[in-house]
Amino acid sequence: MKKGADSMNTKQKPNIIYLFIKRLFDIVVGIIGLIMLIPIIIIVKIATLCTGDKESIFFTQNRIGLNGKEFKFYKFRSMVPNADEILFELLAENNEAAKEYKKNKKLKNDPRITKVGKILRKTSIDELPQMLNVLKGDMSLIGNRPYLPREKEDMGEYYKEIVKTKPGVTGYWQTASKEFSSFEKRLELESYYSTHCSVWMDIKIFFGTFRAVLRGHGADE
Repeated sequence: MKKGADSMNTKQKPNIIYLFIKRLFDIVVGIIGLIMLIPIIIIVKIATLCTGDKESIFFTQNRIGLNGKEFKFYKFRSMVPNADEILFELLAENNEAAKEYKKNKKLKNDPRITKVGKILRKTSIDELPQMLNVLKGDMSLIGNRPYLPREKEDMGEYYKEIVKTKPGVTGYWQTASKEFSSFEKRLELESYYSTHCSVWMDIKIFFGTFRAVLRGHGADE
């Protein structure tokens, strides 16, 4: 892995006006999102019960936030309850899966995803509970991926740049071309975002997210 993304980055610090506008937008969108979430919760719960899944529809996990501080992250559960255990067993037994996960930090055909989970991911509905994180201030609507604590070492020197901004529900990498699907390329893009973020860039990412969802990119994230 590269030690940094110096070729892409020209360091700059987000200004106060930008951060104020961003936080105000997050609060407004967070409130609207939570109101819209109420009927969706009911629908998702009914759908999971119809498949015989009686476990909680919510998934919580510690993630890396601003300045490296960990926070409790919320999503609709799209995998089986013991997903981490199954992942570690799979990676230990399947060399090809282990290589794929090491490169991308995800699996294209992940056997842990439930029937309802496939739909939630395809439409990006699984991300909606993160509106609570946005309202709390742990996350922003636009930002970098909220990385797992165990991924910190793999992030290398990119880590220092990426944690300078709050993680987001959507971001620069999610709206980029599929050629940027590897973990290394993701880190490059998100390090770039941390050093170039602006109101205009956030607007482009916001509308680019809708195009990405329509193309079905949510299924692989």
